[in-house]
Amino acid sequence: QVRLVESGGGSVQAGGSLRLSCAASGFTYSRSCMAWFRQAPGKEREGVATIYIAYNTGGGTTYYSDSVKGRFTISQDNAKNTLYLQMNSLKPEDTAMYYCAAATYRGGSCRNYRYEADYNYRGQGTQVTVSS
Repeated sequence: QVRLVESGGGSVQAGGSLRLSCAASGFTYSRSCMAWFRQAPGKEREGVATIYIAYNTGGGTTYYSDSVKGRFTISQDNAKNTLYLQMNSLKPEDTAMYYCAAATYRGGSCRNYRYEADYNYRGQGTQVTVSS
């Protein structure tokens, strides 16, 4: 059974940093795309970062939404089966519930795995609140 568990959310002031973690269990595919999504109250869920992962070599190409490019970094640790999202220079508009998601690789670029429906598995989320 695949399980994704997010942690690391919290409340910070604008300009601060947080690192989110997503511990994956039961998900062992040779290649996959993993991503972080977020959903603010009253808004649609949006993808913020995606990474291509090869089981034998680790993380590869990454992609970011324009709203977080240059501030957020997605990475993963194969040995720990954990996905990360380092968030720097946080803004109040980054306030949202953040979710990780995993997809078995079906070809093409992970950049095209843009929607929640493209992913097979999702976590329950961790709340990030940024105050001004």
